[in-house]
Amino acid sequence: MKVGDKVLISPDLTLQKEWLPGIIIQVENNPFVGIVISAETEDHNVFFGREDLFKLAKEEV
Repeated sequence: MKVGDKVLISPDLTLQKEWLPGIIIQVENNPFVGIVISAETEDHNVFFGREDLFKLAKEEV
């Protein structure tokens, strides 16, 4: 995952019922927990957490 990728953000972070779409704004290699992703949603909320709480959004054709 890299900055600018479209992702889905886990309900564990957002406290919503479904995965929310967002765009990665920062990728950090944290020595204590590993890769930490920060992603922003359309309504400008920013969520961050371990890499496993995000998944790449698939483009529909």
